[in-house]
Amino acid sequence: MGDIQTLTAATLRGEIKRVVFDAPKDGYAILKLTDDRGREQMVRGSLSGLAPGQFLEMEGRWEKHAEFGRQFRAEKFRIGLPSSTDGIKRFLASGIIPGVGRKTAESVVEYFGADTIDVLDHYSKRLYEIPRLGRKKIAAIIAGWKNSSAMRESSIFLQGLGISPAYCARLFRSYGDKAVEVVQKNPYRLAEEVDGIGFLKADEIAKSVGIARDSVERMTAAAIFEVNTLIGYGHVCCRRDALSEAVQKLTAQSEALAAIGISSAIGRGLLVEENRMIYTPLLAKAENELPELIAALALPRRFSGLKMAGVTANATPDAPALNAAQRGAVEATAKYPLSIITGGPGVGKTTVVGEIVRRAKAAGLRLALAAPTGRAAKRLSESTGVTAKTLHRLLGYDPAQGCFAYDGATPLPCDMLIVDEVSMLDILMAQAVFRAVKPGSTVVLVGDADQLPSVGPGTVLNDLIKSGWFAVTRLTEIFRQAGGSRIIVNAHRVNRGETPERPEPGADLTDFYWVEQDDPEKALDLVQKLVCERIPARFGLNPAADIQVLSPMNRGSCGTIAINDRLQQALNGGPKPQFAIGERVYKCGDKVMQTANNYEKNVFNGDLGLIWRIKSGEKKFTVLFDGDRAVDYNMDEADQLVRAYAITVHKSQGSEFPAVVLPLLTQHYMMLQRNLLYTAMTRAKKLLVLVGSRKAVGLAVDNSRVEPRYSQLGVKLAALRRKFV
Repeated sequence: MGDIQTLTAATLRGEIKRVVFDAPKDGYAILKLTDDRGREQMVRGSLSGLAPGQFLEMEGRWEKHAEFGRQFRAEKFRIGLPSSTDGIKRFLASGIIPGVGRKTAESVVEYFGADTIDVLDHYSKRLYEIPRLGRKKIAAIIAGWKNSSAMRESSIFLQGLGISPAYCARLFRSYGDKAVEVVQKNPYRLAEEVDGIGFLKADEIAKSVGIARDSVERMTAAAIFEVNTLIGYGHVCCRRDALSEAVQKLTAQSEALAAIGISSAIGRGLLVEENRMIYTPLLAKAENELPELIAALALPRRFSGLKMAGVTANATPDAPALNAAQRGAVEATAKYPLSIITGGPGVGKTTVVGEIVRRAKAAGLRLALAAPTGRAAKRLSESTGVTAKTLHRLLGYDPAQGCFAYDGATPLPCDMLIVDEVSMLDILMAQAVFRAVKPGSTVVLVGDADQLPSVGPGTVLNDLIKSGWFAVTRLTEIFRQAGGSRIIVNAHRVNRGETPERPEPGADLTDFYWVEQDDPEKALDLVQKLVCERIPARFGLNPAADIQVLSPMNRGSCGTIAINDRLQQALNGGPKPQFAIGERVYKCGDKVMQTANNYEKNVFNGDLGLIWRIKSGEKKFTVLFDGDRAVDYNMDEADQLVRAYAITVHKSQGSEFPAVVLPLLTQHYMMLQRNLLYTAMTRAKKLLVLVGSRKAVGLAVDNSRVEPRYSQLGVKLAALRRKFV
């Protein structure tokens, strides 16, 4: 992105001529207005929901943008009604009154002139004087103006409390004409019911309307906020005493008041307490139901296993040679309804899965194959020759209803379900998967238990491995062909707590390189040269399509944001169609990643694509996924995408790339953990270049401590097993 030069604080007054861009979700907008000296100005900031013809008085700063020129960044503003006849026409025709377009607006303003606003406010029945304006149209204008006036007054009141127009729009969508009443009575409702408004924003509003700082409503909302914050870090639940401390710190109130807030949330069913652990109702249900679902699958007599047992390893001439552990993993699927196959790269997990699929097909079993991400599902399809789907697609997720088509009432029509990349499975997804499997089916889970845990709550794979309900096979032998890969050998070294081995100087081409560097700016320069020049020249790889930069963090001078800025300029610079969302600029040709599942568009979290076309006039753009699948977006949906020349290691889970460049510096010390380095290394298929110091790599290798995640799933699985076995 181009540099921004911020100039002195200033004020600006003017009338909105055109809304260039409006993203209601972010509250961000770009406006073109005419100032009170008749000059056109570009204004940006939290200005969503405004309309042409409105008059603004703003406080902010002038900025000089290298790509977009001189602009005014609005920090505060007040809305006024237009005073000129042209402004009144634009305002009335902007959609502020339903059914009033350009022609009707012109008719009204031509008749009443500069007095139009006064007439609409106080003498609206005079509209019947206008020739050729139908009575139904006039009644609609009067009603629409009355409603818009009430909305404007409510908006002015809410903005006086420090609520931006974007948030006002969300309140009106949620509560209509009762928005002010809700805010005055209990603004903490907003944190529970309005998308994008959390406790901190609701707390600001509550303070403005005089809600007591020790009120039950405030303490209840704080308790819910803190539980959800911990879930965001991967916890399924939290200790009551830890929650109490967090609520006290957040609200600056006593332990007694924190206890009242927690108890209130539990009493209202907004939180659940079990064994002094606090949950959201959704996660409490998932943690209690999942062990029951697993037990129901593990205990009945199995039929698919009997069929599997009838197929020998040599039933067909193309059966691969398997070692003892691999044979055990295959045979376990004939003996046990639930099995797990785990191990690092190069140990033959793919070979085992392929053999299980071959046997199951020979036995006439109905198969279902799935993985958490689209890229992982595609790899599973390629390695087995059987179509694999994402879990959400396999289970038939309905975004409108927020539920799955396949569940306990309508189970999956399969005899065997194989799920790959199970380290990514969180407790809610695991619940959905096991709900959809009918008793008598075989479930095979495949994953690397040493990788980073799921982004969502829980440590599901490790809990299932330890539970005793599954036949677990750990594959450890690196196969000869894999042993020739320095990526695989070094990944296993890291997993054992050993430093990766650097190739000898002057050695032949290899698939692993380690360039020592710890200065962030020099490392950033080196990453750019590797991606843009050295790797393409030496290995013939495409910088955007084949090379992926992974970084431990988003922030910092060698985090994903800085690297994306640099690589965007290097690989996709020059004048091109583009648009901006806040500080982020998107250009035609940019590599992007989808960060949220969008079932209507058939794109999923982790999908990579290129921005193919931008239609600024229509406020739309198109992303090309998988090289040939065009997906259209409105510009206010751009928050679903990030630039993806560089992504975090966490976001790379479930993916493989031909080449990976991995900066690992002491600057990243907060994230330097063994499982993060191991996960990053295993994402590289053909080439891995590590850019980092021995100190940083050593810190990561030595830090085998995995941050604990609060969950009682393991305890509940064990308790249920003692009951039945």
